[in-house]
Amino acid sequence: QVQLVESGGGLVQPGGSLRLSCAPSGSIFNINVMAWHRQAQGKQRELVAAIFSGSSTNYADSVKGRFTISRDNAKNTVYLQMNSLKPEDTAVYYCNAVSLRKEAYWGQGTQVTVSS
Repeated sequence: QVQLVESGGGLVQPGGSLRLSCAPSGSIFNINVMAWHRQAQGKQRELVAAIFSGSSTNYADSVKGRFTISRDNAKNTVYLQMNSLKPEDTAVYYCNAVSLRKEAYWGQGTQVTVSS
């Protein structure tokens, strides 16, 4: 019954910035990891960034130094600040949360298009 809802996607010029947000539509308990994945047309879905309950983070090499993931543990909300965007960042971005019981939750995705 619980769903994750992403927001903040859109069209932006190369070098621009966007901030994505993801919040649950219902109560989720004991969340361990929250993450952002993306899938470009014709390509496999890939992990972009992940953040753990202790605020440690992991990033894909392609976005290091440009993207920042953060979370509000009280709200189980995760954010992705994307700076210096490139055309190759164009994709559908998906929010993901995994509980300590290994239950996974996904959003429906938000489109990010980087084009001049």
